[in-house]
Amino acid sequence: MNKDQGLLSKLKGVWVPAIVVILWEVVVRAGWVNPQVLPAPSAVLVKWYQYLMPLEAYDPAQGSKFAWYFSGELIRDLWESFYRVFLGFVIGGGLALPLGLLMGASQRIYDYMNPLIQVLRPIPPIAYIPLAILWFGLGNPPAVFLIALGAFFPVLMNTIVGVRAVDSIYIRAGKNLGAGSFLMFRKIIVPAAMPYILSGVRIGIGTGFICMIVAEMIAVNNGLGYRILEAREYFWSDKIIAGMFSIGLLGLAIDTVVSRLNNYLLRWHRGLE
Repeated sequence: MNKDQGLLSKLKGVWVPAIVVILWEVVVRAGWVNPQVLPAPSAVLVKWYQYLMPLEAYDPAQGSKFAWYFSGELIRDLWESFYRVFLGFVIGGGLALPLGLLMGASQRIYDYMNPLIQVLRPIPPIAYIPLAILWFGLGNPPAVFLIALGAFFPVLMNTIVGVRAVDSIYIRAGKNLGAGSFLMFRKIIVPAAMPYILSGVRIGIGTGFICMIVAEMIAVNNGLGYRILEAREYFWSDKIIAGMFSIGLLGLAIDTVVSRLNNYLLRWHRGLE
């Protein structure tokens, strides 16, 4: 495949969004819908730019111009939301991964823990909001708790399935070669279960995003979710959509990083090594 064909292949995914945006603009401009209810993409873009730029003029006495460029409301909200998702996922995934490995590798631990897991797993993280506020008050702690809870079960269940799906041929080969339990776990079980684990990571991050938006609408006074709720109070539909667009961009950026990490960690699985 030459460079031109590669570029065309990458641009295929742009056509459908471009057509949707053009039709959306035409419909609003033609007056078929109320622009207060559904603003045109151009109006959303203007609001997004205003949301991105600093609220005040540059003052050298307040600091460097570089810091001023990143003092906009959108930048602060993106950072706060990213921080909560990252911290919540690290906590939830960090607890789920070792527990999933143990439950997948040991039938005894699985038998003890599985009933409790199956009772808690169907409960939506959003249902914990009253308890989260009661336990942690308002601010970051309840939001991080809900995100961690949302990320915990996808990582846990995929890890359990991945460990249990390891081909028994690998296990027998390791034993025949004299591998001990720890070496077999590190060199055979974990690598073989890695595709499942990384799938759980991507699902967990997506669930964490949902919990982040809900938590920010209820428990904190900054972040993308809070800003969307604030815009709703003033009926700023253009800012609501700009906030939603920002959430999509943040999610795309994180998913792209995770996807590249998946490709790197699983290069042996795809025959690239």
